Amino acid sequence: MDRSLLVGAALAACALPHFALAQCNPGEVEVTIAVTTDGYGYETYWELLPNGDPCGTNTIFFGGNTLVGCNGAGAQQQNPGGYGDNLTITEGPWCLTEGAPYDIFWADDWGDAGLRFEVFVDGVSAAQFVGTGLGQTFTFLAQAPPARDMTVTKLISPRYAFADDDVVVEGTIKTLGGDPVTGFTLNYRVDNDPPVSEPITGLNLMAGSAYAFTHATPWTPMTTGPHTLAVWADAINGGADLVSANDTLTIAVLINTPIPDIIDDYLSGTPQVVVVADADQDLLVPRDLDFHPDLSRRELWVINKETEQSGGSTVKFTDVGQPDMTWLWQHDLNAWHFMSLPTGIAFGDNGNFSTSPGVFDANHNGPPPFTGPTLWDSDPAVYAQPIFGPLGSHIDMLHVTPNAQGIAHEKANVYWVVDGYNGDIVRHDFVDDHGPGNDYHGDAIIRRYADFTITRDPNDHIVSHCVLDKHTGWLYVVDDGGQRVLRLDIHTGSVTGPATFGPWENYVEYSVVSGYTWQEIISAGLLQPAGIDVIGDRLLVSDHATGEVVIYDLSDPNFAELGRIQTGSAGLMGIKIGPEGHIWGVNATTNALIRIDPGVATHVPVTAASAPLQVFPVPAKDQLFVRGALDPTSTVELMDASGRMVWSGTMARAERGIPLDGIGAGSYVLRAVTPQGAQWHQRAIVVR
Repeated sequence: MDRSLLVGAALAACALPHFALAQCNPGEVEVTIAVTTDGYGYETYWELLPNGDPCGTNTIFFGGNTLVGCNGAGAQQQNPGGYGDNLTITEGPWCLTEGAPYDIFWADDWGDAGLRFEVFVDGVSAAQFVGTGLGQTFTFLAQAPPARDMTVTKLISPRYAFADDDVVVEGTIKTLGGDPVTGFTLNYRVDNDPPVSEPITGLNLMAGSAYAFTHATPWTPMTTGPHTLAVWADAINGGADLVSANDTLTIAVLINTPIPDIIDDYLSGTPQVVVVADADQDLLVPRDLDFHPDLSRRELWVINKETEQSGGSTVKFTDVGQPDMTWLWQHDLNAWHFMSLPTGIAFGDNGNFSTSPGVFDANHNGPPPFTGPTLWDSDPAVYAQPIFGPLGSHIDMLHVTPNAQGIAHEKANVYWVVDGYNGDIVRHDFVDDHGPGNDYHGDAIIRRYADFTITRDPNDHIVSHCVLDKHTGWLYVVDDGGQRVLRLDIHTGSVTGPATFGPWENYVEYSVVSGYTWQEIISAGLLQPAGIDVIGDRLLVSDHATGEVVIYDLSDPNFAELGRIQTGSAGLMGIKIGPEGHIWGVNATTNALIRIDPGVATHVPVTAASAPLQVFPVPAKDQLFVRGALDPTSTVELMDASGRMVWSGTMARAERGIPLDGIGAGSYVLRAVTPQGAQWHQRAIVVR
């Protein structure tokens, strides 16, 4: 759509000389404003005003669609006019009183956000605003920014993590100062611990520029419970930050007790299947399940298929499996689009969760097949609440993976989706969610992996789930139609060009990845594989046809099958290892949530003589993995031939892999010390 700029005649008379001359009197500064639209530019209207004046009073400038005007927010008239779509338009300049406050008023006809503003004073970025919802009034000062000023604007580090796991400190920092930033020191602190600092050099950041950072030193929490993570910058170009009030961003992080690996306990005795819930607890063709990342809640979410037109639903179980268990069935008012025939649910490490609609077209009138994963906020004040307008409570959605078959979380708002229509695996980074009920998707980064084919159930019922082993970077994918399991190394491959399927909306990136490592690891013994989960070196796959959970050994080069757990009913789909290490699952035929308990006691204290350690691979190169029946809090130490300790951690951490970077080739002694003081020694050869 062509851009149409509407300016009043009286306003134009005073504004045009400033366009032409760009000269301001003493006591004034030159101000311009860059306005960025979304895919529905015609819905927006805005004004530049003296601070405190309402829209339409003493207006300095107005732009966009005057048919929306001051009072059109949420009216949904959808009249054409004003700005075009996905444009950045620079308005001004105006000569404004130096140091005085001014307001930007804006309104959106649909009420789902639509404008972003960047204010420049004498050519330097001085303020940035992102519009949300119906519209807002933003205030800025007409003055040049100080020479040095940086602020941490976003942290994507996990809000929920496990003790002994590395927590990567990453996010975005923005420079607001007038001087270009060539270097600074990035710092973080946990609680009252000493700060951890890293110099960042070789930059050239102008005012308003954002810099995505990953601190070189991760935080490895040793204690469970709540912690505070604070991140800030200092030593900007070797000097102090001149605005200290906006330096630090702080988030709360909850550290969970590691999930015990008791899967081998299922290989002896007779596991017991407990039906925890069924249709009486509103399970309606359940297809997947996941736990909220605050494991202390014992909060389990199940996603129901239901019908295409109604959309799916969720059932939230609190204190699941306990005598005081409660449940809550919820259905978003726009689930017909955002959760139609859902196949999977995956919680992120920030408390959000994403679902994978199994429908071809979420609008139910395609082609085009306008559908893909949806992002939700698990906050009960947001999810499924009917207060956010016609687009429901969803906080983001992307639209290039029809008939999605499963979903797995990576980090922050990044999820992997099995595209059942194309047979591909697709990595979706929602980046920043657009907030409940809005619709801006332009910041997304989507990458398609298409070197192998996943064949979905032709009846669109049995799922093909996926799970990411975050310790190794292997993404394990069920291919139901191929009766097999594949895996993909997410740390390999490179972008080789734009993706050709779609897109039907604009994204920051939508590309194809090539040259990545993948392999077929299980090709026999499965009839209708569906659900999947992983812990340590054990892979679990559910078979919908038989109701079995099949256990495989990932430490074996041939991925040997170790055993099968009989649940007694066909129809098993999603499976999940719970906080205590037990296996949970949903059965879409019996409408049941089940828990499978091992047939032997788990984690009984043992002596050194009865708890031999297993190490693999031998010889090792990059990582050494440890297994054994020791208490997870046992201390594991790796000693070189001279007796020097080269690594130390808990048994739980060693099960996740001992990094061997910087350790030379040779013979080493692996020693485990239980809380009772018993020891076991095991030799391993490390080859580099």
